[in-house]
Amino acid sequence: MFPLKPPKATFKSYLLPQTEEKIAPEPRLKKLEPVLLPGEIVVNEVNFVRKCIATNTSQYDLWGKLVCSNFKISFITDDPMPLQKFHYRNLLLGEHDVALTCIEQIVTVNDTKRKQKVLGPNQKLKFNPTELIIYCKDFRIVRFRFDEAGPESAKKVCLAIAHYSQPADLQLLFAFEYVGKKYHNPAKKVNGIDPGGGGGGGQLTPLFETYSDWDREIKRTGASEWRVCSVNEGYMISTCLPEYFVVPSSLADQDLKQYSYSFTGRRMPMWCWNHSNGSALVRMASIKDQLQQRKIDQRICNAVTRSHPQRSDVYKSDLDKSLPNIQEIQAAFLKLKQLCVNEPFEETEEKWLSSLDNSHWLEYVRLFLKHSAELVYMLDCKHVSVVLHEEEGRDLSCCVASLIQVMLDPYFRTIAGFQSLIQKEWVMAGYPFLDRCNHLKKSDKESPLFLMFLDCVWQLLEQYPSAFEFSEAYLTILYDSTRISLFGTFLFNSPHQRVKQSTEFAISKNIQLGDEKGLRFPSVWDWSLQHTVRDRMLFHNPLYIGKSAPCVHNGAVKYFKRSKKNYSSTLRGLPPSLKNGIISEQDFLPRRNSLILKLKPDFLHHTDTTTNGMEQYFREWFSKPLDLHGVILPHLSGTQIKLWKLCYFRWIPEAQINSGGFITAFHKISLLADEVDVLNRCLRQHSGTPPLLTNTSELDQSRMYFRANGLNDSSTTPDFLSSSFPFSPVGNLCRRSILGTPLSKFLSGAKIWLSTETLANED
Repeated sequence: MFPLKPPKATFKSYLLPQTEEKIAPEPRLKKLEPVLLPGEIVVNEVNFVRKCIATNTSQYDLWGKLVCSNFKISFITDDPMPLQKFHYRNLLLGEHDVALTCIEQIVTVNDTKRKQKVLGPNQKLKFNPTELIIYCKDFRIVRFRFDEAGPESAKKVCLAIAHYSQPADLQLLFAFEYVGKKYHNPAKKVNGIDPGGGGGGGQLTPLFETYSDWDREIKRTGASEWRVCSVNEGYMISTCLPEYFVVPSSLADQDLKQYSYSFTGRRMPMWCWNHSNGSALVRMASIKDQLQQRKIDQRICNAVTRSHPQRSDVYKSDLDKSLPNIQEIQAAFLKLKQLCVNEPFEETEEKWLSSLDNSHWLEYVRLFLKHSAELVYMLDCKHVSVVLHEEEGRDLSCCVASLIQVMLDPYFRTIAGFQSLIQKEWVMAGYPFLDRCNHLKKSDKESPLFLMFLDCVWQLLEQYPSAFEFSEAYLTILYDSTRISLFGTFLFNSPHQRVKQSTEFAISKNIQLGDEKGLRFPSVWDWSLQHTVRDRMLFHNPLYIGKSAPCVHNGAVKYFKRSKKNYSSTLRGLPPSLKNGIISEQDFLPRRNSLILKLKPDFLHHTDTTTNGMEQYFREWFSKPLDLHGVILPHLSGTQIKLWKLCYFRWIPEAQINSGGFITAFHKISLLADEVDVLNRCLRQHSGTPPLLTNTSELDQSRMYFRANGLNDSSTTPDFLSSSFPFSPVGNLCRRSILGTPLSKFLSGAKIWLSTETLANED
């Protein structure tokens, strides 16, 4: 029988016991996926794509995935951006994203076959691309390589980008899908904000879509003899005018209906603004009925005259004869773009300034400012109402009417006022943004007139920095927003087109509108959709002097109003470049391209008395200390009209000045302004006075992007500042390197032209 106890083990191990090691799981590869907005879908993508960072070397290139959606092209990578110390962030677009409506041209290249092709919509590509170059409307040029990517996948993504960046119909723009998703899912938010929200993080901008908005503007300007007209309610008369607009009180609705048939586009006369002296600014399309032209024109002028308290005459300005047309402005812009981006630097260095002059862009900027200043004289000095005549009344008149109001009314030099001005004189007045911005890539009417206006405003900001609440970064970002196909502000040719197209889209998607007139698109003025609270502080100009400023006196907060008497008479002794609008006696002499010099040729139809009066007006204005809250007039000499470098040069690596440019002064001034704000808050707290801003933390009360760390702060200039700030040109392909050109050699210390020894001997 077998024993009951098991046998003893005879094997003995001489190895030390070891603890069992847990095998760590292999780390999962991070999946590169794009961040999508409501209504955004991926239409094609390709992996193993290389984004070119520098033009002369590939050591800084990034590897990742290239994605095309119905809103943007997006390059997704885990690699950090080299050579870049700061990046300005847009909440709608990533660091490597380009909105489809910002794409100007798509070029595919095959290195081995030495072929390249400009891709259009619905075109075939007979070769497999090894390189893709994207030319953008904001002067960026982005390049991708497909050396390691699948050839068929590379071809498909190129064709997808070409197709979706050139839609055949307005309703194919992304804004419709975005808003449609919001109506189907009202709880869906973007960046924590309602996609159709009307304003975030600041004062609401009047949209002038209602009767009350126009009525408030009448009361603000004191236009007592004008009224809000609702004759176009439902766009029953004109499809290119707003439903509500302002007309003389003496004109009855029945008369307006009768006269409307005689105007181009049935665009009846439209009030813009009223001067405190009673003079009015009016814009009007041409009268196409030749038989009735004189009769109707006289009746309109009589009505405008009766609205003036002094019954002054009306001055009519024919903008079509005085200013370049939209085709000439477009031609000038294309030459400017060619000069700034496409031309090799080494071939254009010696003739760059003459080429800039030959583009006529700065000349046209000067003409718009000059003509607007002349009409300011008629309103402010002669006390006469001004009527702007234009063929259709919705292009040149938008720009001139806006510039006149910026020069005359300090309210429009604030952020809220400037936004209301654009909404009133451009969006609601029927400026054709769809055609002029060429969102559908098929318009022969493309013209950067809105950019021309922003450039003119920048010239005034450059000459009178203390008179504007907003900065040049704000103007640049506003221009960029016209290229984002999300905001209804810059998407349509007229308010009527927005209502008509969005209603048709709503019906096709079974969206219930209720009492709304069309879909409610996001407004560009809701800056919280694009930028954080901190980034929106870049909009504020630290040099701005507000209408009233708080000060603490004997424990009480008081306000004082700055006027001409607050400015020291010692300003008269400063050089002209530092006087902020004050010129010395020698500057009275006529200069080349000056305003005074060119008055007579443009006013030959005036009497000598009028011409002399205008000349005297400008002389007297420039000889007085500047009132920042009064009229401002532009300097128009050749040296005073400058190229807007931040807008046109920001994407060119070779043009970037590290730790240089205006931003260095902007940084120091911001620190100083923030320090003053901190002192004011401390004084109010010490005196027991409640803060000026309630329900906000002390940190949030600062208006400045750059803040002082303390009263004894001696912060040095951050190393990420450059002349392109807050933008970064890193990763944008442009011209070839300037190394080896005479200018670069000279800047590097090479002895060319005159050596340092020669200069020393001459001394």
